[in-house]
This record gives sequence, C-alpha cells and structure tokens, in this order.
Amino acid sequence: MKKISKKEKAIALVSGGMDSSVAAAIAVKDYDTAFLHINYGQRTEKKELECFYKLAEYWDITRTLVVTLEHFKKIGGSALTDEKINIPEELSEKGIPVTYVPFRNANLLAVAVSWAEVIGATKIFIGATEEDAAGYPDCREEFYNAFNQVIKLGTGKRNIEVVFPLIKMKKVEIIKLGTELGVPFQYTWSCYKNEDKACGKCDSCLRRLRAFKEAGIPDPIPYINTT
Repeated sequence: MKKISKKEKAIALVSGGMDSSVAAAIAVKDYDTAFLHINYGQRTEKKELECFYKLAEYWDITRTLVVTLEHFKKIGGSALTDEKINIPEELSEKGIPVTYVPFRNANLLAVAVSWAEVIGATKIFIGATEEDAAGYPDCREEFYNAFNQVIKLGTGKRNIEVVFPLIKMKKVEIIKLGTELGVPFQYTWSCYKNEDKACGKCDSCLRRLRAFKEAGIPDPIPYINTT
C-alpha cells in the first residue's frame, strides 16, 4: 500500500532548464510535489520534455502533467517559436530580446493554478530570476506579486500562492545552490537552438556557461562551441 504523504502539496513548473530544476529541488525538499511541464512550440521542445521526464524520475515524482499550448507558435513573435526569426548569438543586455515569448509565464501559471485547485496544492514553484528581468518583463518580482493577487481574486481556494525562491539570485548562486541540493544538472537543458549538443553561443548558453565557470563547477552537458 502506498504511503500517503502528510506534507503540504505543491506544484513545480519544470521546463527542463537549470533554474526550474533548482526551484523544483527546493519544492521537493519540503513539499509533496507534483511536476508540471508545458510544451509551447519552442525549438527545443523535445529535448526539454526529455529532461522533464528524467528529472521527474530522478526525484521519484509520481504525479506529473504535460500540457501543450499550441497558440504560442500560432501567435509567433518570438525567436523561440518562429524559426523565421534568428536567435542572436550574443548576450542580451538591454531591451526585450527576440527570444521573449509574449506573456508566456502568465499562461504557464494559469495552467498551474487550475491544476492546483484540482489536486489541492497550495504552492506553485517557478524558477524565475530577476537577472532575466531586464529583458523579460514576466520575470520581475512585481509581476509574481501581482499574479498572486489575481489568484486570490479568481479562484475558489484563496490559499494558492506562486513561490519564486530564486528571484533575487544570480545564475552562479543558483548553480551553487543546486549543487548543494543535489540537482542533476546533466539532465537539464538551456540552449535555445539545438537539441543534441548545445550551441554555446545563444544568450541562454552564454549565461549558463559563464555561471558554471564563475562557480568553478564543470557544466555536464555537451556543447558544440564554448569559445
């Protein structure tokens, strides 16, 4: 007979990326956690889904949900979902980059809140960081605070809360924390372009490589180019 957990229930949004895996590790440590993954027509959709399943298996997560949001690819407007838009091979520092998927995180959270209402989860963990906020408006702390108010007004159960434990952390700090928590970074993926070997040139690869270097920890995933 399966042992019933007495822990509070939580949902972790797990993209298969580095940040979400660390946020998931925090959730798993203290909560009875379910994993949620969203496919939205991104270039590396298959690889990210593969990582999601590997992470769920690693933490022995028995309750998982995979949802496909087809409208993002139909709407377009992002280099991640529209292959006609080139992915820049440089760090984005100012303005909203072409890799921004319009209002994506609100859509992801809406799915998570709906599921939380059904399974009785009170926390939704997301690996957002303000290091990305300069480019991505839906990665700002005020956005998540505001979304929590929306949850209170728009749900039948007002005890659901979005938790964003990494919001003030730098990538290097996230890697160090993940290492302490035993995150299997070899099962994560950050590249915007490729699914076999990471390109090592896109914004996401460059940020990841820089952070691992600063942390003094080898990045365990394969790259085509790291110069």
